[in-house]
Amino acid sequence: MTTPGKDRSDRSPWNWLLIVPIILPLLPFLFNADGPRLFGFPRFYWLQLAFIVVGVTCTTIVYQMTKRKR
Repeated sequence: MTTPGKDRSDRSPWNWLLIVPIILPLLPFLFNADGPRLFGFPRFYWLQLAFIVVGVTCTTIVYQMTKRKR
Protein backbone atom coordinates (compact mmCIF):
# COMPACT_ATOMS: atom_id res chain seq x y z
CA MET A 1 0.00 0.00 0.00
CA THR A 2 1.33 3.40 -0.95
CA THR A 3 0.69 6.64 0.82
CA PRO A 4 -1.13 9.27 -1.23
CA GLY A 5 1.43 12.01 -0.59
CA LYS A 6 4.51 10.06 -1.67
CA ASP A 7 3.98 9.58 -5.40
CA ARG A 8 1.90 12.64 -6.14
CA SER A 9 3.22 16.12 -6.68
CA ASP A 10 0.97 19.01 -7.68
CA ARG A 11 3.74 21.56 -7.35
CA SER A 12 4.61 22.05 -10.98
CA PRO A 13 5.49 25.56 -12.14
CA TRP A 14 3.21 24.96 -15.13
CA ASN A 15 0.22 25.27 -12.80
CA TRP A 16 0.87 29.03 -12.60
CA LEU A 17 -0.28 29.28 -16.22
CA LEU A 18 -3.82 28.55 -14.99
CA ILE A 19 -3.95 32.02 -13.42
CA VAL A 20 -4.09 33.64 -16.87
CA PRO A 21 -7.69 32.63 -17.75
CA ILE A 22 -8.79 33.66 -14.26
CA ILE A 23 -7.21 37.13 -14.21
CA LEU A 24 -7.66 38.08 -17.87
CA PRO A 25 -11.49 38.46 -17.80
CA LEU A 26 -11.22 40.54 -14.62
CA LEU A 27 -9.33 43.37 -16.33
CA PRO A 28 -11.94 46.09 -16.99
CA PHE A 29 -9.87 48.10 -19.47
CA LEU A 30 -10.30 45.27 -21.97
CA PHE A 31 -14.07 45.88 -22.11
CA ASN A 32 -14.00 49.67 -22.02
CA ALA A 33 -14.78 50.25 -25.70
CA ASP A 34 -17.29 49.34 -28.36
CA GLY A 35 -14.73 48.83 -31.08
CA PRO A 36 -13.11 47.22 -32.78
CA ARG A 37 -15.96 45.18 -34.09
CA LEU A 38 -15.41 41.69 -35.41
CA PHE A 39 -17.99 40.43 -37.92
CA GLY A 40 -20.34 43.13 -36.61
CA PHE A 41 -20.07 42.04 -32.97
CA PRO A 42 -18.89 44.54 -30.35
CA ARG A 43 -15.66 43.87 -28.50
CA PHE A 44 -17.41 42.53 -25.37
CA TYR A 45 -18.98 39.57 -27.20
CA TRP A 46 -16.06 38.39 -29.27
CA LEU A 47 -13.71 38.94 -26.34
CA GLN A 48 -15.77 36.50 -24.28
CA LEU A 49 -15.24 33.86 -26.96
CA ALA A 50 -11.53 34.67 -27.04
CA PHE A 51 -11.36 34.12 -23.27
CA ILE A 52 -12.79 30.63 -23.77
CA VAL A 53 -10.07 29.86 -26.31
CA VAL A 54 -7.39 31.20 -23.94
CA GLY A 55 -8.76 29.11 -21.07
CA VAL A 56 -8.88 25.92 -23.11
CA THR A 57 -5.39 26.54 -24.46
CA CYS A 58 -3.88 27.19 -21.03
CA THR A 59 -5.60 24.17 -19.52
CA THR A 60 -4.42 21.92 -22.36
CA ILE A 61 -0.84 23.14 -22.05
CA VAL A 62 -0.80 22.59 -18.29
CA TYR A 63 -2.32 19.13 -18.66
CA GLN A 64 0.17 18.07 -21.33
CA MET A 65 3.15 19.41 -19.40
CA THR A 66 2.18 17.92 -16.02
CA LYS A 67 0.72 14.52 -16.90
CA ARG A 68 2.65 11.51 -15.73
CA LYS A 69 4.51 9.40 -18.17
CA ARG A 70 3.74 5.70 -17.88
